[in-house]
Amino acid sequence: MLKLLSILGSTGSIGCNVLKIVEFFPERFAVKALAAANNVALLAKQIERFRPEIAVVLDEKKALELKKILPAGTGVEILYGEDGYRTAAAHGSVDMVVVAIVGAAGLIPTLTAIEAGKTIALANKETLVMAGEIVMKMADEKGVKILPVDSEHSAIFQCLAGHRKKDLSKILLTASGGPFLNRPASEFAKIKPKDALNHPTWQMGEKISIDSATLMNKGLEVIEAKHLFGVSHDIIEVLIHPQSVVHSMVAYRDGAVIAQLGIPDMKGAIAYAMSYPERLPLNQPIPDFVNIGALTFQQPDLEKFPCLALAYKACETGGTLPATLNAANEVAVHAFLKQRISFVKIPEVISNTMERHSVVANPALSDIMEADKWAREMAGKMVRDG
Repeated sequence: MLKLLSILGSTGSIGCNVLKIVEFFPERFAVKALAAANNVALLAKQIERFRPEIAVVLDEKKALELKKILPAGTGVEILYGEDGYRTAAAHGSVDMVVVAIVGAAGLIPTLTAIEAGKTIALANKETLVMAGEIVMKMADEKGVKILPVDSEHSAIFQCLAGHRKKDLSKILLTASGGPFLNRPASEFAKIKPKDALNHPTWQMGEKISIDSATLMNKGLEVIEAKHLFGVSHDIIEVLIHPQSVVHSMVAYRDGAVIAQLGIPDMKGAIAYAMSYPERLPLNQPIPDFVNIGALTFQQPDLEKFPCLALAYKACETGGTLPATLNAANEVAVHAFLKQRISFVKIPEVISNTMERHSVVANPALSDIMEADKWAREMAGKMVRDG
């Protein structure tokens, strides 16, 4: 049966991989809506190749730019802004919405898609970081499946399959450790954006690459896992695993540990979400275990990588603090990429923003959005003040 897709964030690394899978299996998938932000040139090529009914960009200026470069006869309706993303998320003929938008911008379209009863393939961890309780409650009420696309959460999802939740003892969330695992903390002040973007095992977008370098990405994944799998934060443990072969593990109360392994390539996790409960014949190689030789694990250094400790704190506190953490991190990462602050200033900006925030427990969506706005303004001021 043909599955009709809306891909939010189609020009990013996840979105491009989704479209590769669509190309591999044209009898299984068709694209009805594409949404991007600023990469109009690539979006135009995607429109020509996949012929969606609608395409969405960030603003009116980008919409006009897209119209100018598209050849006549594509038949695509071009929309822009929040209303455009909402339309793409709730598009009538779509079966599945792939949420691959970077950052907090993914929250409202995801809620819109859930409200419309669409199956969600979620690659935007910030959605659950900011409003996990609200999102999961709405999905449950609407009978909507949220299928994880992150390799770690896909691994956990697969390891939990067929087992009783009450037997679960621990979730072991693996992390590569990023490019600075073995670099002394005394050298962190010298780190430049090009260094932080050079991930040792994964090919990712800029924002997630920086988050991986600070280990904030793993912290956000802890919060995501808490909501996605409905568990307490204190049973989620992060393990550094430089080979990136074990994508995550689950331990049960009898001492059994189940792991999901594979090469470090996102197509496996993406395809599993797209085709669940089936597995597609991707013809990807299995890990070369003989030449790998050993799989190693170690505990993360929370002093060397304070962003992970900050995420644990936000996860434990809950309320609006995770949204504050996320917003401050987005501002700090953007400032680092623009070389306005140093690498070591990223956790400082986040920590100082969190300390100044008055947490709202059991927040409504309006409280979360207000916390996000406040944190961006506060973190932005800290960046400007140096």
